[in-house]
Amino acid sequence: MRLARGAALAALITSALGCGATPALALAGVPGGTQAPSSPKAGGIEFGVPASVARVRPIISILSVPTSATAGRPPKVTLRLDERGVGTVYVQVTVTNLATHRAAVAVNMGWSHTGRTLTVRWPAGASLPAGSYQVGVAAHDHQGGTLLRRARSSGEATLAVRAPANAPGGPPPTTPAPVPAPAPEAGVPTPAETAAAGAVFPVAGAHSFGNAENRFGAPRGGHIHQGQDVLAAEGTPELAPMAGTIESTSYQAGGAGYYIVEHTSVGFDFMFAHCEAGSFAVSATQAVTAGQALCALGQTGDATAPHLHFEMWVGGWQAAAGHPIDPLSYLEAWDHTGTAG
Repeated sequence: MRLARGAALAALITSALGCGATPALALAGVPGGTQAPSSPKAGGIEFGVPASVARVRPIISILSVPTSATAGRPPKVTLRLDERGVGTVYVQVTVTNLATHRAAVAVNMGWSHTGRTLTVRWPAGASLPAGSYQVGVAAHDHQGGTLLRRARSSGEATLAVRAPANAPGGPPPTTPAPVPAPAPEAGVPTPAETAAAGAVFPVAGAHSFGNAENRFGAPRGGHIHQGQDVLAAEGTPELAPMAGTIESTSYQAGGAGYYIVEHTSVGFDFMFAHCEAGSFAVSATQAVTAGQALCALGQTGDATAPHLHFEMWVGGWQAAAGHPIDPLSYLEAWDHTGTAG
């Protein structure tokens, strides 16, 4: 009797919907009812990993940045964002110094209208010395969908800032040569030295370095990316690059997920984020050797794709006197697989 009533209820719902198939809903007590697919995780980019979602996301239609400018007040920058059926999106603009990978100027434009050309209003007193910079736009809609970056509309542009002419009427200034990467800090081994000493690449499998969003210094909401992402298959072993001691194994739901911090005696601290749940192979205070397994690569926390978010710190991870450095040159020196992209 109960099955007959369930079948009649299913037939009634099908008839009311005006179609010949059972609706894709879980019908309590109705045999054969199908579960609606779970909605994808809200779009977003945490630690630079692009979300893979099927819904509409904001795009940048215009980003007008001069190729060069004179040192001093930041130049005029205009932009336009669009998203079908959406009236406002939240916008932030960051100017990053490419030599130091630190934000030189950051502007929170708040909820801004789509479909309009907007001019960035730089903070009072904002100034850019001579050097090379990247202007980056970050945006998200009311549903958490982040900026959809494409090859021709990435939301990023470079800016060369030249020193002012010595005197009025003097020769026109020339565009400065590209700023070289900063020299290694005193007392800190170079990438070549660590490779020669036997440093190990931290992902034991096929991998890539992603794109601009995965790089150290990429703009984020209110800050910049402090590590380099290594994209690989979920479950790929993560290894200690050098011998050291495990400082902590922890969990951060809104960001790093399951993560590990390692301290070394050569001046570096390493942080490994988004480990697979239940995969820790080490514990706090444990001594580890180069190449020792730490965890399995995952996408826990606020990640939207499997990857290792790898940070290198000098002076102690998250310590008052510590600071992160760009790990890419070290990772490239340790990588002998030829699979990095």
